[in-house]
Amino acid sequence: MAGKRKTNPAGSTNSYRSDVLRVLGVLKVATADQIQRISTPHLSFRHADKPIPSKRKQARTASHTGALSEMRKHGLSENGGSTDTGDSLRNLTTKGLETASWELRRPATEMGSTARGGGLVRGFPPDGRQRDGDRTAAPEAGPGQARR
Repeated sequence: MAGKRKTNPAGSTNSYRSDVLRVLGVLKVATADQIQRISTPHLSFRHADKPIPSKRKQARTASHTGALSEMRKHGLSENGGSTDTGDSLRNLTTKGLETASWELRRPATEMGSTARGGGLVRGFPPDGRQRDGDRTAAPEAGPGQARR
């Protein structure tokens, strides 16, 4: 069986699982689409032959979604709600953070805690563009700081 890639029952490979651990270890909360775009940006234009954008996205993120499913079965990740567009937010459990610390080669004490009630940053939707109505006012300048 030399030379064959071993896959898990949900179709993910160990490299996709390590991608998920690294991204969620740093960001704490992300969607499968965000994980794919961060870990393998060179594959963002894959499956361009699919007729509808949702089918392209589903095909492009299938491997990372499978990895998240496998990790959920092993108690490493969990679903953490959904975005305004209906995408599932994923986060790591305590056990998942310990595994991510090994993957990122960082001490577990530096990893922080699990994300609870997290969401996307206001004003920055998943596509990265800022909407006009979501801008917040700049904080007041403190002593010794010039106001911008």
